[in-house]
Amino acid sequence: MQQLLNFFFKNRTFLLFLMLFSFSIGLTITSHDYHKSRFLNSSALMSGSIHAFFSKIGNYFNLKEENFLLLDENNRLKALNLNRSIQSTAVSNDAVNYQLTPASVIKNSYVFPQNYLTLNKGEGDLIKEDMGVITSNGLVGIIDQTSSKYARVISILNTKSKINAKLKKSNHFGTLEWNGENHRSVQLHDIQDLVKLAKGDTVVTSGYSSVFPENIPIGRIESFQLNDTKDLYIINVSLFNDMTNLRHVHIIENLDFEELKTLKEKNE
Repeated sequence: MQQLLNFFFKNRTFLLFLMLFSFSIGLTITSHDYHKSRFLNSSALMSGSIHAFFSKIGNYFNLKEENFLLLDENNRLKALNLNRSIQSTAVSNDAVNYQLTPASVIKNSYVFPQNYLTLNKGEGDLIKEDMGVITSNGLVGIIDQTSSKYARVISILNTKSKINAKLKKSNHFGTLEWNGENHRSVQLHDIQDLVKLAKGDTVVTSGYSSVFPENIPIGRIESFQLNDTKDLYIINVSLFNDMTNLRHVHIIENLDFEELKTLKEKNE
């Protein structure tokens, strides 16, 4: 207490000046409308800036949660749209149903002959082998291994990958593979030489497998040439997905996969 009193006593002149200065400013502001309005505007501006600053800080810390909410909503809407499009093209009402699960890519490779991705969802999230993986832009790959928390995906940039695909315009189908050369494009094989092709034509999934539904985007025709026997095309397909920059994906589960697998084994 004594130290506080000593402080006021030593600085009494300066403190008196501050008090009189503040009092004079207050009188000036209250006695003139112009100064009063300028002061209020400045106060409002300062207050707004402070609130905006703290709001940005709060938004930053809530950004991750907001991203997850947006991803879940996007996943739900995409699943509804996917099943609706399948039902609209199905011959009967017994259309195949698909369920989507959002996931994040925690590891990705694209420079090797055999490339893989690792996702942050696994058996604990009911993720299984042979489930397809896509983004909003298109095809990514197929899950080949799972653990309790993670899943490994065979990327379409993998020389072992083989996926049924077709030309959207004509419905001619073939096999989508990768020659291991360019991470921006893959190759579509087994399209007959009688088929009319054009650069820019869209390539999508054929729907002839139990992994992917029909019409999942893959890419556009970049170039094409005949094979050595001159009866089939080798088509270079420029991918819609940037395979070097994958963050969030959707895992596709065919709810009738086991039934279709059992039927296939019986036929074989």
